[in-house]
Amino acid sequence: MYSRINENIKTLRELKNYTQQYMALRLDMTQAGYSKIEKGASSVSFEKLEEIAAVFEMDVRNIISFDISGYLDPRFKSSAAAGQHSALNTLYTDKIALLEKLLEKTDRELNVYKNKFGGL
Repeated sequence: MYSRINENIKTLRELKNYTQQYMALRLDMTQAGYSKIEKGASSVSFEKLEEIAAVFEMDVRNIISFDISGYLDPRFKSSAAAGQHSALNTLYTDKIALLEKLLEKTDRELNVYKNKFGGL
């Protein structure tokens, strides 16, 4: 069960487009220490799992029960899959919003440089 939780943490982090370094900073630990959690080389305490859930903005139960395979097979139609589908849609929506903000910031910076250097 612990390896599944570790795999779920890694999958959710990747879906959120967070780096291990970002997670480590948010959890007040080293990147190497965080990496050990994902690899299952270090056990994760319930308190740390609560902190990880807070970073992901989700409930600990959703991390424990997360199963991406339900999203890969459209024939899987249980109510649990529907709830997870909603959570996955939220993750993707968050990821898209983050990328859009990054593009807007990049466009603003590009315009600053165009104005500064005459639009070379």
